[in-house]
Amino acid sequence: MFAAERRQLILEMVRANGAVSLRELARVVQTSEVTVRRDVRALEAEGLLDRRHGGAVLPGGFTRESGFPQKSHLATAEKTVIADLAAGLVEEGEAIVVGAGTTTQELARRLARVPGLTVVTNSLLVAQALAHANRVEVVMTGGTLRGSNYALVGSGAEQSLQGLRVSRAFLSGSGLTAERGLSTSNMLSASVDRALVQAAAEVVVLADHTKLGTDTMFQTVPTDVITRLVTDEPPPHDDRAATELQALADQGVQIAVAGPGAAGSGGDGVPTGRQPRRDMPLPGQRRTHPGGPGGSAQLRSAGSLAEPQPGPAERARVADMRRR
Repeated sequence: MFAAERRQLILEMVRANGAVSLRELARVVQTSEVTVRRDVRALEAEGLLDRRHGGAVLPGGFTRESGFPQKSHLATAEKTVIADLAAGLVEEGEAIVVGAGTTTQELARRLARVPGLTVVTNSLLVAQALAHANRVEVVMTGGTLRGSNYALVGSGAEQSLQGLRVSRAFLSGSGLTAERGLSTSNMLSASVDRALVQAAAEVVVLADHTKLGTDTMFQTVPTDVITRLVTDEPPPHDDRAATELQALADQGVQIAVAGPGAAGSGGDGVPTGRQPRRDMPLPGQRRTHPGGPGGSAQLRSAGSLAEPQPGPAERARVADMRRR
């Protein structure tokens, strides 16, 4: 197949599906992923599509939402390390809400062994991941099923969340910017996500670096409502993602970055022991919530899951014992 024919077919696939992985494109056009990546780069230069890590999407942020089959093949390694890190923020006996998405589905797989956990969700994929977890209670919202992402939406879903209060919400979306916060391409999904946020004391956004700096049609969570962002480490050449991370930190969003080599989990989706990088050393991480000394305390970071350090009195006692 000539290059022009390949690129035309690639363009038609992206237009039909919204987003397609490089692997799938290579399979359809019967060539290598290296060649497909070169074709995608050429089409992006012409403004016909946008590259994403591991795939290609329709140009511009204000496009229709991709379906689950396309999303599930994009940035899979990044979603894994993000889910590993986010799972460390959840404690035994908590009540949380988990929104719809392929990244939150990965998180749900890792929550199956958290004793006494209650998970409220509008996602069939999240509920399925927790269906056989004996020590986890799953509460489904009502609503109308959106087949493209297996989520319950509409007034039924929103009404079922009224009067609910949980410790934190874990949400993902189609794009994240410091200016508008988290956004999605579907109005019904955005409306339910806003209802999930209203039910939570804290909001944790799960977004891989390909979504940083991307703005889509419907705002779900404004930046000043986001407590924490859990993301992966952007490639060195990705200036847009790095700039957006700094801007988010400057607005008070706490940044937790999963570093390289953090992926790796057992067959049941539970991390195998290699831990992600914890909090990114960025300025501006000042988001607080009520309940700590003096009326407020910073949200406990993933890094603070380590054992507490001894206080001055304890250090003095140890020093005295050593002198003896």
